Amino acid sequence: MSRNIRHFARELRREPTTAEEMLWRDLRSRRCAGLKFRRQVPIGNYAADFLCFEARLIVELDGRPHDRADRAEHDRRRDAWLEGEGFRVLRFPNDLVIGGSADLVLAAIRDAAAPSSDLR
Repeated sequence: MSRNIRHFARELRREPTTAEEMLWRDLRSRRCAGLKFRRQVPIGNYAADFLCFEARLIVELDGRPHDRADRAEHDRRRDAWLEGEGFRVLRFPNDLVIGGSADLVLAAIRDAAAPSSDLR
């Protein structure tokens, strides 16, 4: 892991998006199904928005820049690498969290982290 990615992750923790702040309130301190999440965690050459090591689960919140074709391709390569490392990646648009549907996001996170989700 490079020094640059650790620095980048630290900067992201210092300046979270509105959606990240909102979701973090629901994920921190094991508030979501007792899962221990960390935020802006360096993994390889990437920084995961939210990571639960015990469930091998990464949650990403995507803003408008992720709608661009070049960014979407980068996200696909990134997700493939992370999945190759044994993580499951969930992506949600920022607007879903900000728009008051955080409960849907939290339900999807709980479902993905449930032991039976390994059978899918």
